[in-house]
Amino acid sequence: MHVTHKPVVGAAPEGAGDASSAARAVREMFTSIAPRYDLLNHVLSFNIDRLWWRRTARAFAEILAQPDARILDLCCGTGDMTFALRKQARKNAPQLLGADFSHAMLDRARSKSLSKPSANGRSASPHWIEADALCLPFPDRHFNLVTSAFGFRNLADYDRGLREIARVLRGGGECGILDFSEPKGLIGQLYRLYFKQVLPRVGTMLSGVRGPYAYLPDSVERFPPPEEMLDRMHRAGFRDASWTPYTFGIAGLYRGKR
Repeated sequence: MHVTHKPVVGAAPEGAGDASSAARAVREMFTSIAPRYDLLNHVLSFNIDRLWWRRTARAFAEILAQPDARILDLCCGTGDMTFALRKQARKNAPQLLGADFSHAMLDRARSKSLSKPSANGRSASPHWIEADALCLPFPDRHFNLVTSAFGFRNLADYDRGLREIARVLRGGGECGILDFSEPKGLIGQLYRLYFKQVLPRVGTMLSGVRGPYAYLPDSVERFPPPEEMLDRMHRAGFRDASWTPYTFGIAGLYRGKR
């Protein structure tokens, strides 16, 4: 008998019964780990996350070279992807905005911004705004580029998130969603062993909080595979949608043009 699986709507932390409670649970989780978020990211990824951010920023070098470009880094957390975009922009000064719905995460991003001098003294510091990715406080066709690094997966409604990104992008503008995937073969087996057994224990031990690091592997397993994400992007209004795997497919970059 053929079984039809219901498409995943979005993130579903344990105990969340609807989109509103899912969003609230995600916000509470990230608030709880904000003080040690950066340390844990680097330790648990063996510092590979830094390479992923830089590679993603390089992928959009052409847009970042435009001084009048408007760039939004969505679900920016403590700002690492935002800072990678600023560094890639170098002497250019695009309008760079980091947005997140966790106040605690944005506080960390602002603090880091003060300790990171502008490249060549000319690249403008990012601006930070507390905002919900599913209901952005920006007009239609406002940005040349919207990125999101390891945050899109946590949205309570993936399709709504894609439509909102498409809404705020100018015609010809691009989006870049960097997120985890599940590699196949032997690498995939080793990855799942680490992600489901080792990472939650180490993350809980270092952060003192269990929930987020038990949720992380579940959220990756729940996230749509590349072929489904690309189909969702097309339906949301993106063209030339593509997925580029990073580090054996552990992570990957989704790109699309408005």
